[in-house]
Amino acid sequence: MSGNDARDEGENGRAATPDSDLSARLRRLETQIERKRPSASPGLSSRSGSAGPSPLGQAMRLSTEFVAGVIAGGILGWIFDHLLGTKPWGLIVFLMLGFVTGVYNVMRASGFGGRRSGPDDRRGS
Repeated sequence: MSGNDARDEGENGRAATPDSDLSARLRRLETQIERKRPSASPGLSSRSGSAGPSPLGQAMRLSTEFVAGVIAGGILGWIFDHLLGTKPWGLIVFLMLGFVTGVYNVMRASGFGGRRSGPDDRRGS
């Protein structure tokens, strides 16, 4: 309305310059980013399904293995105490066994302490 819009200034070339300048700067920036970005090999992609579980998924599995062992030991100890009338001792013993079982399950699921299958395991051959 005032006559000073950028659309009105297209006659002298000032309106087209900021847009083209911005586009050129954007293209230069994209080129610089692509040059500095490390090239990822297709086999090492972190989002591929064949790479295995995500770290968060593995942490959830390990914590579930541990908690399940402790809860199972507690429930079995409470049942043992309730049926045989040995009030605190069954719960204490089975909670400790559940703790040990949970630690063993976590070690086995994470790869520590598990058996390695291979030619070295054969004895007497």
